[in-house]
Amino acid sequence: MPSDYEKHSDLAIHRAMEVRREDYLDYMTFRSRTPPLFTEIFGPLVGLKREWAEQGAKPEELDFSAFRYRRGMNGGLPVQTGWIGGDPEVVLEETDEHVITRDRRGRRMRLCKGVATIPLPLDYPVKTMEDWQAIKHHYAYTDERIGKDLKQAAQQHLDAGRVVTVSIPGGFDEPRQLMGEEALCMAYYDQPELIHDMLDTIGETGFRVLELVSQEVAIDQLSVHEDMAGKSGPLAGPRQVEQFIRPYYLGIWELLCSRGARLFKQDSDGDMRTIIPQLMDAGINFMYPNEPAAGMDIVKLREEYGQRLALEGGIDKHVIRQSREAINAELEYKIPPMVRSGGCVLGLDHRIPNSTPLANYRFYVQRAWQIIEREERALST
Repeated sequence: MPSDYEKHSDLAIHRAMEVRREDYLDYMTFRSRTPPLFTEIFGPLVGLKREWAEQGAKPEELDFSAFRYRRGMNGGLPVQTGWIGGDPEVVLEETDEHVITRDRRGRRMRLCKGVATIPLPLDYPVKTMEDWQAIKHHYAYTDERIGKDLKQAAQQHLDAGRVVTVSIPGGFDEPRQLMGEEALCMAYYDQPELIHDMLDTIGETGFRVLELVSQEVAIDQLSVHEDMAGKSGPLAGPRQVEQFIRPYYLGIWELLCSRGARLFKQDSDGDMRTIIPQLMDAGINFMYPNEPAAGMDIVKLREEYGQRLALEGGIDKHVIRQSREAINAELEYKIPPMVRSGGCVLGLDHRIPNSTPLANYRFYVQRAWQIIEREERALST
């Protein structure tokens, strides 16, 4: 295994803004017929850039600046609502195959070189209420959570046309980061008071921070990362969402919504269909990346939820490794109804898989625009 393995930063792609804040917000909340949006959400998996370079890709194709998209751009604020503090990350072990570190939460993390860019935990700091009490202070409010250049940053985003965005820890994901998936799912039944205390603490701090922030600057979008599902469904069911996650979400969303925020965007892979009603009841009105392989069909989601749910992604990333006929069939199925209904940023449902030919990706982008522009013309007549 080469020592110069790809880091997460090596997967970064060029991003530009083609649609300004006001138009983006109106389109994603179904208030306007802004021309349809099309993007690349995440970029390539490890190794794909090397494959494309061997196939003759230009530098502008490797950083994706050569491809045509139409998208807005988020502007984050100097605000921290999650874990703060802890000892700096240290490397415990490194071989040709992996790196093991200890992160700020005290977890041992293992990164497999050459096949991944995000390390996975080998252990977790919380098993009991006593463990949680020992680290709870990392989620306490402090004035340091709000950057002194808050107003300046917000004004720069507004002047540039970016969507002013803040984020909160996931109602599932943050306890999972502290406990692990299996222990968290068991704790819903065996230690519900522990999960309630975690989310009450995180929620109170998030509310306090964002209450102060939203007094000073306009916030357009609240974002939350969950990754709480696989192909077989979510790891927390409707009852768990209602009992644990909904109060946490709503406490913060109702505050920001009352002060002008328009989008509450949730990121989760996998099949989320069985809990979408509960998540919408908790304030979610925008979901991505909508993986077709897990049953998240954006055409059917739009038919079921209409203008109550904005969408991003939804185009099957696996199809673009197949024939041009398969690519065309996928795009002809997905693009026309989404262009007609609005409120959707079309794009692949996650990172571009290895073994995707460069020629296929070129065709995918070109053909997507042909269909988008055809549908735009039909709407205008």
